[in-house]
Amino acid sequence: MRHASPARFVRSIAVLVTLLAACGGGAPPEAAAPSSATPASAAAPASGSPHTGLLSEEAFKAIHELKAERAPAPQGQEIQVEGSRAYLSLPPGAKAPLPGVVVIHEWWGLNEHIRHWTDRLAEDGYAALAVDLYGGKVATTPDEAMATMKAVDNAAALKVVRAANHFLETDPRTQSPRTGSIGWCFGGAWSLQLALNEPSLDAAVLYYGHLVKDPEALKAVRAPLLGIFGNKDQGIPPEEVDAFDKALHEAGVEHTILRYEADHAFANPSGKRYDAKSAEDAWKHVRSFLSAKLKGG
Repeated sequence: MRHASPARFVRSIAVLVTLLAACGGGAPPEAAAPSSATPASAAAPASGSPHTGLLSEEAFKAIHELKAERAPAPQGQEIQVEGSRAYLSLPPGAKAPLPGVVVIHEWWGLNEHIRHWTDRLAEDGYAALAVDLYGGKVATTPDEAMATMKAVDNAAALKVVRAANHFLETDPRTQSPRTGSIGWCFGGAWSLQLALNEPSLDAAVLYYGHLVKDPEALKAVRAPLLGIFGNKDQGIPPEEVDAFDKALHEAGVEHTILRYEADHAFANPSGKRYDAKSAEDAWKHVRSFLSAKLKGG
């Protein structure tokens, strides 16, 4: 297993202070367009904070709603990783070695909807491990989610996501020869951070997580990236995605950027405004990407 250098770790933690992403609702999106497409213009958002991207805290909280319906019953099991709870879901009847995916929740925490998404990955043939970066807390209101997100210890959280990747690589139930990561909003930023800090990672998917736009910092990434964004996103507007795309090119990072005519968080599995049509379209790209990078086909 390859390890990041201490200097890279310190630099990434410094960058991460500004990476906690906005996680909101979405408008009905259209089909995905490649990164070369001309993005739709976004309205100028209010000045935000390191925790909310370009949105103010009030604007950030206003676009959050949880689903009223329950998620399907979980199929996996609760385990401990780096002293933190986690949720492991394995393909029915499958045995190690299995390709592995670290699943990182958005701002509500590791709730039943994230467990369901983890089960979906397991049904697709992956050992899927959802981490908990909130220390066991699950928010049910925007105020709770904001407070919990702002209380995250970045250094401790980074240890958890790296430990989750190591678990997948070494646990007898998984023994993953290849590993990837996926996250939404807050979790999208952490999926990118895992790619920045874990050279053994083989793929990273980030749904509209706040971005690193420094080519020098991005040179630490070894895993191919798939980024999914909305052109109407005020927290991570098209010009931010353009800058990220440009920086990845300059850093020589293999990547694909997909854009939807959508607002922020159109694919959030916990969001009341989750748009099934566009989320499923994006999911087809995610499945293809993970299969190519982690299954070799």
